[in-house]
Amino acid sequence: MAKVKKATKKEIEEIKALFLKHYPDSVTELEYRNLYELLISVMLSAQCTDKRVNVITPALFEAYPDPVSLANADLDEVKSYINTCSFFNNKAKNLIKMAQSVVENYENEIPLERDELVKLAGVGQKTANVVMIEYAGANLMAVDTHVYRVAHRFGLSDAKTAVKCEEELSKKFKTDLHLLHQAMVLFGRYKCKALKPECEECFMAAHCKTTQTFKV
Repeated sequence: MAKVKKATKKEIEEIKALFLKHYPDSVTELEYRNLYELLISVMLSAQCTDKRVNVITPALFEAYPDPVSLANADLDEVKSYINTCSFFNNKAKNLIKMAQSVVENYENEIPLERDELVKLAGVGQKTANVVMIEYAGANLMAVDTHVYRVAHRFGLSDAKTAVKCEEELSKKFKTDLHLLHQAMVLFGRYKCKALKPECEECFMAAHCKTTQTFKV
């Protein structure tokens, strides 16, 4: 893959300012009512669209409205609620294990600390960061396929992994990471798409260095 020219410090500041201007109040498109529902939604959204997750979760939340009910759930029944989601077999197992851990170790309350969240089954650093960003407005960056692609197209990162890309973006942007994460997600999802990006009249056109697809 061709090497992309790195963004300068000035360009980084301009990119940051443009994202904050165009997405001042950006939030997740996942639908939830509490921290428990948010965590489940984010877990399900891995390699699955937010739109699909929002179709699945109402019935799932009705059947298992809290960690206790999910901790005692039948695995096949959980699978039946989420079987249109990618990797539903593993996700169903992790959802039950996550709930069991919350009941056993956290008095039925989802922990709102990243170091504790990543101890839960099925919760990696990205999932924990997204939950902290969305629910607590934490100054954290999370890198999904959209953020990874946008970061590489703008020369903000040349990292080969999402974790390394997250480190680079956090170091370069420093502040407002929660807003920038969601801005980059929405920008990548609807404008700077993997295939056929909408480059005409794009407010970031001056900072785009390539239209290549970058996958993570």
